[in-house]
Amino acid sequence: MSAKAKIITTEDGSHSLYHEDLKETYHSFHGAYRESLHVFLIYGLDSWLARNPRKYPIRIFEVGFGTGLNAWLTLVWAEQNQIPVLYHTIEPFPLEKDIYSQLNYIDQNDAIWHYHKYFEALHQLPWNEGGPVSEYFNFKKDQVKLEDAQLYPSDVVFFDAFAPSKQPELWAKDLLEKVEKSMRPGAVLTTYCAKGQFKRDLKELGLDVQNPPGPPGKKEMTRAWKSENPES
Repeated sequence: MSAKAKIITTEDGSHSLYHEDLKETYHSFHGAYRESLHVFLIYGLDSWLARNPRKYPIRIFEVGFGTGLNAWLTLVWAEQNQIPVLYHTIEPFPLEKDIYSQLNYIDQNDAIWHYHKYFEALHQLPWNEGGPVSEYFNFKKDQVKLEDAQLYPSDVVFFDAFAPSKQPELWAKDLLEKVEKSMRPGAVLTTYCAKGQFKRDLKELGLDVQNPPGPPGKKEMTRAWKSENPES
């Protein structure tokens, strides 16, 4: 089964998708590319690295491979910084080639255009298998729902599911606890969502919840850190 989606253009010129069954977009209308950089790279990966310099490889878990934008930008980041990344993502309903091959993310920044071949490669790699994609980026994508997924220890979590109003089951506390238990000491979870119940659940799970400024069009987002000494 694949996602029922049509391509739309967001305010920064980058594409997103509109999911026709959920009546929801994959990214912010205010800019898919900017949102991904802001939420997941700047306030997720960069923030973790600032606290953990030279702690390699960095293990990332993503909830929702979707368009592949987060994974591709992380690959570019890994290659530019020459930092090894182990990236695990899940997606129960992958996109068909006639959709992902039209997405324009590789045209958003001329400085990273030469990484364009990797975008389609991430989509074309076999599901439920892992291996190196580039010198610094090792990748595994599983076609599975979060409740059924096998999780590995992670340093950074990109929680990029559809909004709680559209897929509340993915934001349920028991699934958040599953993700939290897979996070290593000092790990960080980052997401565009700033709902009160979501943040309260993260706090009850013992995470240190922060409210950084959101990407264009959003006042806040959520970042949550696991203690370096979770047993203490």
